[in-house]
Amino acid sequence: MMTDERRRSRSRSRDREDSDQVELAYGGGMTAQQIASLPMFATAGGQAAQEKINRELFVGNTPPGTSEMLLLQFLNGAMRRVNLCGPHETPILNCRVNTKFAFIELLNADMANRALSLNGIPFLGAVLKVSRPSKYAGPPVPTKTWQDLTGQSLPVGAVVDSEQEKVNRELFVGNTTPEMTETMLKDFLGNAMEQVGLNIMAGSPITACRVSGKFAFIELRTPQEAALALNLNNIPFMGAQLRVGRPSKWNGPPDNHGNWEDILAKYMSGELQVGNTAPGQGAAAMAPPPSTFTQAPSRVVELQNMLSDEDLKNPDEYNEIMEDTRDECSQFGHLTSVQIPRAGEPGATKIFLEYASNEDAGKAIQGLEGRTFDGRKVQATFFDEAKFAKRDFS
Repeated sequence: MMTDERRRSRSRSRDREDSDQVELAYGGGMTAQQIASLPMFATAGGQAAQEKINRELFVGNTPPGTSEMLLLQFLNGAMRRVNLCGPHETPILNCRVNTKFAFIELLNADMANRALSLNGIPFLGAVLKVSRPSKYAGPPVPTKTWQDLTGQSLPVGAVVDSEQEKVNRELFVGNTTPEMTETMLKDFLGNAMEQVGLNIMAGSPITACRVSGKFAFIELRTPQEAALALNLNNIPFMGAQLRVGRPSKWNGPPDNHGNWEDILAKYMSGELQVGNTAPGQGAAAMAPPPSTFTQAPSRVVELQNMLSDEDLKNPDEYNEIMEDTRDECSQFGHLTSVQIPRAGEPGATKIFLEYASNEDAGKAIQGLEGRTFDGRKVQATFFDEAKFAKRDFS
């Protein structure tokens, strides 16, 4: 055990070390950076820096020309108005405005937590995004939006999360070739949408295109037009068949849409008049039909008219069909198994999909019923789970 004398000796030693560091720092000509690196100063400095980060908030989507004083007064007044602080308090101490965003510094970390509820507040025709700065490393805090606090609605066309709204307007385009430029893709796909009425207003719905190697990304005017552009999937261009789908960062619900073959089938049937289609007409034609389930719901879906006997004869082609089916049909929900009877077996040319729930199976029927595959219209219906379990596909 350590004696009292040894403890006192160690304490005096530490005091002398700290005293020596202070004398060295302030009397030895050290720079501010060197002083901050000393252990006794580094700990205090780190705590102060983290405490400042906890009191700071990011304010995005500020209108051009916003002054620091105006934003400071406006946000302080807003916090008083909805009782996020006392009626005579000034919770926001400082404001730094950049071109399209700002940072505000609050009185303490608790006030910063409360000020997060300013997210979505209208300001000079814009909707401000209030959030933690990127360097914040603390725990998430449950918050509300300005609309939750006040009951006000967002202005028409406004969004609180501009980043998510951009994801909703962006699509992935795969299987591009090196010869395809951004302008060529943008013009071709935009014209195709206009020709068949997959735009909801006049003009090309595609505002931007970025090409990267064997794929590209296109940005649409609206989330609605992005959903409609999914019908361009499999459209042929410059000897390739483009694959159009959601980007990997998309986390929305599965889309009910067709492919370019479906567009052409509706054109051949007279439902669409290519080159003379008003905005929205193609959108209406491609809308999924209303749910008219006549069978008892189950977790299993039966697909007909997708395959022929020839498709099932080649083992390599069979495996490819199995893989493509699994990839395509997983978008509707949790797909647990796929069964495709081989040539000569009961149920040959049919495909059976087993989902984790009746709801997922219903989504698959809504998304696949009536689609065109190799010129054939697909039929999608519920299938008896007991028969599926016995592999009775007759």
